[in-house]
Formats: sequence, C-alpha cells, structure tokens
Amino acid sequence: MAVFTVTDYDKMVYEQELKDFLPAKMIDIHTHVWRKDIQGEKKLRPGEVKRTVTWPSLVAKDNSIEDLQETYRLMFPGKDVKALIFANGGNFETLGACNDYIADASRRSEFPALYFSHPTQSGEELEQKIREGGFLGVKSYLSLSPVYLPEAEIRILDFFPHHQLKVLDKMGAIVMCHIPRHGRLKDPVNLAQILEIKQKYPNLKLIIAHIGRAYTENDVGEAFKILAPATTLMFDFCANTCSFAMQKLLEAYGPDHAMFGSDLPILRMRMKRIEENNTYINLVPPGMYGDPKQDSHLREVSKEEGEKLTFFMYEEIRAFKVAARNVGLTAADVEKCFYSTAKNLIDGARTAIYGK
Repeated sequence: MAVFTVTDYDKMVYEQELKDFLPAKMIDIHTHVWRKDIQGEKKLRPGEVKRTVTWPSLVAKDNSIEDLQETYRLMFPGKDVKALIFANGGNFETLGACNDYIADASRRSEFPALYFSHPTQSGEELEQKIREGGFLGVKSYLSLSPVYLPEAEIRILDFFPHHQLKVLDKMGAIVMCHIPRHGRLKDPVNLAQILEIKQKYPNLKLIIAHIGRAYTENDVGEAFKILAPATTLMFDFCANTCSFAMQKLLEAYGPDHAMFGSDLPILRMRMKRIEENNTYINLVPPGMYGDPKQDSHLREVSKEEGEKLTFFMYEEIRAFKVAARNVGLTAADVEKCFYSTAKNLIDGARTAIYGK
C-alpha cells in the first residue's frame, strides 16, 4: 500500500513548476522519523498542560525511514534526495528508544542524524549519547521545558541549557532550534538569546528552524537587522510558505545560510496557507483531517477547491521560488539552498566531531 496518493494535479504542479527549478541532488535538513510502536501515544507529563498546536499530528501516525524514502521517491521523481533525520520528541519515557531507532535508521539509510536531547541531561551524558549513536548534533523542543513554565514564557535556554551548549560548542555540533514564544522570530527574548548563544558558543552550528516560525509577514519585524552581528547563523525554511520571510532571509544572509527543509511527514498534508489577522490558516480538503474546529489554524474548503490542493511540500517550494525570483537567485544559488549549503554544514559537523 502506497504511503499516500499522488494525483494528476500533483504531477502537473511538479512537472510544470518545480522539476526544472530544483537541482538534481537535494538535502532535506529538517525531517522527523519515528515509529508509533516505539514512540507510543504522546502524553502529557504530570502537571503539564498542552503546549503545542494540534494540526501537525493529523497528517501521519508516524514516519518510518522507509516511509521517508518512499515520500521522496513519490514527490521528487528523478531527484536524488537525502535528509538530516531526527526523532519526533515522543514521550520522555520512550525518548531513548526513539533515538535508538534514529541511530539505526541512519546507519541503514546512510542519512545523517541528530540526537533528540532533553534539558535535564548533563553535558557529559549528552556528548556520550551523541558519539555512541554517530549523531551530528541535537534537536530539542519547547515542550520538554520544565512543566511549570506557561507556553508563552518558555525561552530557548529552557530547553537548550548552557551546560549542554558548552559541550556542543566544544564538539562543533549542529543545534536545530525551533524557537518558542508567541512573538516568533521578532520576539525580543528570542533575538537576545540567539545572539547570546552565538556570542558565547561560536563553534556550534545553530540552525533557526522554520525561519524562526515567521509564517506571516508580521512575524519578521526587525529580526534580521537585529541578528546581523550573528554572521554565521543558519536557517531552514521548512513548513513555511511565507515568501516575504524567505525573501528577507535571502536578502540578509544569502544562499549560504538558507536551507531547504520539509518537517516531514507534515508536508504530506494537502493544503494551501493564507494569512489572516496576522496568523496563518491552512486551507484543507473537507473531511481529510477530522473536525477543523480542533485547531484554529485549520479551515476546510469546498470539495471542488479541495481537488486543487496539492502537497504542503510543493506549496513551500512554490513560495521559495517566488522569493528566489524576487532577489535574483541564480540556478547555482538555488542549488546551494537545496543541497550544497546543507552538505557543507553536515560535512563540517562530521569532521569536527569525528575527524572524518
């Protein structure tokens, strides 16, 4: 049974709009891989309230390494696509097993991987786990912060504490950072802590995921002007369709600091994103993802409109294509964003940690 269906409309979008724009080789710098039978059902810790949106969990129950490889085959025919993989957070009790699965999946697929860290781990344990599994760095998430913190008050350093960053800096490791807070990229606390991390730990390779969750024009603010001193900062534009944010990123940092990422499996979603009242709304086919009332970011369209909705993946690349055209990227620049920049980052982390 196929992982998902590719329609004639999807094929037309890929062939007419994306195939010739994309390079022959691609690296997806941001991909979640997990198996439900290993992770189990996500559950809150004692005293914790839900601190995440609902809609991403509606797309797929899991994403095995085999499903991921099949996704690339289906979505990008004729392209050689590899990924930087990591777990989905999961439950605290199963986080170790999820990381073990990632290490095994990485060895079998030869895709590089990040360790999913927990802020309570010591620096020594973190380094040991990274080296044992052959990981190139870490990913973590705001929901792993202390349970007493309200979601709006979580800071980057609550889930990437200094004692861990010090070790990661010594290693020259990758840190994939999904920033918290309602202000997203322009939030002053986020900006201050990003600058602090880059100043104190210049050797770690900090990636700001999703362009700092700048999913609408309003989320950008003066962020790139404020972040200008952090000249080695990296970004991915995964799960983002905001051409404005992509354009501002390219203008500020160029193709040597902007990387394609998917956040799979959620980019298998059929949708089109719009901005409304300074937030984003995912327009989806009727009945495909359950009751849209379960998440304020979901809205169903008519059956006829739904038939013209393609993958979130294609919508992201469509948006990037607009930004690339607006800033005058060459084909060589586009190749950097979809392959070479990520390859250089991965190779640099591997050499720094393992000497090869």
